[in-house]
Amino acid sequence: MPQNKNRKGFTLIELLIVVVIIGILAAIAIPKFANTKEKAYIASMKADLKNLVGTQESVFADSGKYTSKATLTSTTSQYRMGLSQGNTLVSAVGDSAGWNAVVSNGSVKSGTANCGIFNGTGTNGAAPNAAVTQEGVPACW
Repeated sequence: MPQNKNRKGFTLIELLIVVVIIGILAAIAIPKFANTKEKAYIASMKADLKNLVGTQESVFADSGKYTSKATLTSTTSQYRMGLSQGNTLVSAVGDSAGWNAVVSNGSVKSGTANCGIFNGTGTNGAAPNAAVTQEGVPACW
């Protein structure tokens, strides 16, 4: 049988080079996307706190004072706060002068597992943490 000198295909060396190049590109890309879950968890905590602002203002409009965690988490409360999956309302205190709240997510591994917000004056209207510096703006620590 005569040998065909016009063979088509890739050599083993060419295939290895392609695999190495793909490996290098993956090694560059994976760390870039590794913390996207963390950013999503933090964004969900901040979104929950922004939603809490509306809930607290509804309570204030109805009763003349802001409410606490007990009301916001009670299954029978008309002001029950729905949180994103994995988020927990750690604390919420309020009175007629102001309120503050902290939301946590146990899936966050980077050390920024808590986010807080405050509004108003007095003890309850004070920032729940030094990282929270602007009234009505959620911040994480």
